[in-house]
Amino acid sequence: MSLTIKRVSLGVDFLDYALLGGVPRGNWLLVTGEPGVGKSILAIEAAGANADSMPVVFVSTETRFFDVIRQARQFGIDLSDAVNLSDVISGKVKEVKSNLVVIDLFGLAREYRELLKAGEEEAGKGKKPASPLSSDVVLASIERAYDALGVTEGGKDVLVIIDSLAPMWSHAPAMARLITYRLRQRLYRSNVTVIMTNQFAPTTGMTFGFGAEHIADAIIHMWIEEPERKKEIVRWMIIKKARLTNHYRKAMRFEIEPGKGLTLIEPSIEELRKWYEENTKPQSPGKGGE
Repeated sequence: MSLTIKRVSLGVDFLDYALLGGVPRGNWLLVTGEPGVGKSILAIEAAGANADSMPVVFVSTETRFFDVIRQARQFGIDLSDAVNLSDVISGKVKEVKSNLVVIDLFGLAREYRELLKAGEEEAGKGKKPASPLSSDVVLASIERAYDALGVTEGGKDVLVIIDSLAPMWSHAPAMARLITYRLRQRLYRSNVTVIMTNQFAPTTGMTFGFGAEHIADAIIHMWIEEPERKKEIVRWMIIKKARLTNHYRKAMRFEIEPGKGLTLIEPSIEELRKWYEENTKPQSPGKGGE
C-alpha cells in the first residue's frame, strides 16, 4: 500500500524513512514537544523540502517573517524567495511568483484589521475576530495565501504548515478541540497536506490545549530526556501514529546541528534505511493476503 500512496517529504531523511517515504498526501501531521526540542526546525525543513515542487503556506504565530528566513539559513535552508503575506495585503507585492508564502505576526495583524473593517462596514453580519491570533484570522490569512498562490480544490498539491497552534487558544485552552475541528473543517482539501506544531508540557505530560491530537492523522512526539538527571540535552522523538503507514515504532534519538538541522544519533541511518527497504519491498504473489 505504501508504494501506491503519494507522500510529502518532511525534509528529514530519517523521518521520511520512518514514515515509508513521508506523510501521505492530504494527511494532517501534528508535531508535539516541549519548547526548544526542535519542532519549528522540523517545520522549516519541511517547507524547504517542498517549496520547489508545490505551493507552501507557512504560518508562524510566534515569530516574524525575517526570523523564519534567518532560522532557515542557520540550518542550510534557503527560503529567500518566500513572500510575506503582509506585503501582499498591503499591495507591496502585486504578483506572487514564489511557491512559498509566509504568514507571520504582522500578516495576521493586517488581516485582523481588514476583517475588523469589513465587520464595521457590514454591521451585524458575522462575528468580529477576537484577536490577530484567533482561528478566524489564521483561517482567513491562509485562504488569502491560497488566492495569492492560485490554490484550488483538487488542483496541485499544497502544503500548509502552522507553527504553532497553541497561541490560537492561549486565552482559553479548553477551546482547543473546538478550534482545531474548525481548522480541519475549513482547511480540509484532498490535495492539501497539513503539518502543525503544538507545545507539550513536561510538567503535566499533556499538550497545551487538549484536543489538537483528535484531528491528526499522524503524530510525532519529541522530548528532552530528563535534563536535570542527564546534565545535558538529549533529544528523542517517536511516531505515535500514522494513518496509511506501517511506520517505524521505536524511539529515535536525534540532535540539532548548525548547517544540517535534525540529524539522527540512534538507531543508525543505515539501520533505518534497511528497515525502510524491507517494508517497501514489493510482496511476492500469494503473500500478504489477496
